[in-house]
Amino acid sequence: MKFLVCISHVPDTTTKITFTPDGKAFNTAGVQFIINPYDEMALTRALELKESLGGTVTIINVGPAATEPTLRKALAIGADDAIRINAEPTDALFVAAEIAALAKNEKYDIIFGGRESIDYNGCQVMAMVAEFLELPSVAIATKLEVSGTTATLEREIDGGKEIVSVNLPLVVSAQKDFAEPRIPNMRGIMSARTKPLKVVEPSSALKPTVSVAFQNPPPKSECKMVPAEHPEELIELLHTEAKII
Repeated sequence: MKFLVCISHVPDTTTKITFTPDGKAFNTAGVQFIINPYDEMALTRALELKESLGGTVTIINVGPAATEPTLRKALAIGADDAIRINAEPTDALFVAAEIAALAKNEKYDIIFGGRESIDYNGCQVMAMVAEFLELPSVAIATKLEVSGTTATLEREIDGGKEIVSVNLPLVVSAQKDFAEPRIPNMRGIMSARTKPLKVVEPSSALKPTVSVAFQNPPPKSECKMVPAEHPEELIELLHTEAKII
């Protein structure tokens, strides 16, 4: 079977977020980048299916050369080869269009990705990829099993769980508990250096959105404590200061 895993290159969760002086871009100076955690879960499940069913696992990323160390880590975890589409990932639509254009003629059985990237939290790319390719899509899955040409997935919904059965090929986005991420061992790290990493140019110049400016959220205001025996004081503060009533 052929599996494609979409990998996002994101700042480590402990990163202090700052922007360039003009406020038009994220300041990458001194930032440690990692594989998007949801994508890492998707990668692990793809590798598990490869081990049980046979096949190959390819990873794909839309990004500049700076993303290659992240791709090498994914190769060290166990992916067979990598593809980097040489373009700045300006928005979800552009990223999805580029991934779909490359995947269109490759006949992947399952295209994996995380539910969202932890930098922009858009939760859009995988659904857009499915739409471009006219494939069924299952979002925010917590489990995936494959039998023959049928996949069975589990999703959490309000008040319970949903079990979905889908014919391959399909696109799936991973949620927490989809798989337990793996730590690359020394053998994997060494072999990742020689695994194929193909760089291709973008298929189009589609850039429907432009980021005008970024800014940090306002600092948290001081917390005021109101004695439980004086609810009228709380009501007054909500009315005059918070202005929510």
